[in-house]
Amino acid sequence: MKVGRLIGIGTLLLVLSALSSSVSAQSEFAPLDAWTQAVKSGGTTALGQLYATQPPAITKTPEGATQEIGVEPHFWSALAASGLSDFQVKVLEIEHLEPGVVGLVLRIEFNLRTDSGVRPFVVDATQVWGQQPTGWQILQTSRGDMEPAPHMRLPEPTKPNTELYAPPQAAPGEIRAALAQAAKDHKRVILVFGANWCYDCHVLDATFRSKAVSPLVQANYHVVHVNIGDGDKNLDLADKYEVPLRQHVRIPSLAVIDASGKVIYSQQNGEFDDSARLGPDDVTGFLKQWAPPR
Repeated sequence: MKVGRLIGIGTLLLVLSALSSSVSAQSEFAPLDAWTQAVKSGGTTALGQLYATQPPAITKTPEGATQEIGVEPHFWSALAASGLSDFQVKVLEIEHLEPGVVGLVLRIEFNLRTDSGVRPFVVDATQVWGQQPTGWQILQTSRGDMEPAPHMRLPEPTKPNTELYAPPQAAPGEIRAALAQAAKDHKRVILVFGANWCYDCHVLDATFRSKAVSPLVQANYHVVHVNIGDGDKNLDLADKYEVPLRQHVRIPSLAVIDASGKVIYSQQNGEFDDSARLGPDDVTGFLKQWAPPR
């Protein structure tokens, strides 16, 4: 996934940092569940009540930014009239600012009825929720284009792990720990440069954990997820391990290193940044090719 596709989404969430209240999963955040149900029912009024009006919610769409009331409720409620079905909201990342403010990075998947039949679509979005005197409301939202959903040959996560990537500053310590363990068990280390907001990163992780691939990973590698933030974090580590993120910021990007820290392989041409192009044989072939000699 090219960072350029979602850099606006990441920038929107820079206003968020640490929330004292706990929000650990989509199903535990009732306002998002209420939003999901309102979209499914096509209820414009119920949906509109979830967006702040004083001041109006800031809305960023492919057409530009606006504070016009009703833009987002109209877009989402109109889907029901187009035969909306199988509407799923996947939370990729949760960001926090203060008690009562929650930011979400979302991948929204659904089917619509078209002239050629029922077709799957996907929208990348963010929502920043604030707790108001009248209840939770959306303060800011960003929405990408509605695009045909790519056909995936790799397993997708039903519920993405919103803590897959630790904070960027944790990466050096995690790499040191993985190298120390690799020296003991004679494995190699895979560095996966990415971010929680990157859906392709979640797909790759689901593949690594799948029944077919997990034994190969466990037998040969320690996996470290290196958080690049919005494309501006841990670039020094990318340089060190010869992953050209400064030139072509596309994630996930992988490097394989041995227990001494020597680079065995580094991704140069976005081989893993689009999970729709990959199949199970591509992943297992990669893991077998760069496994330590036995």
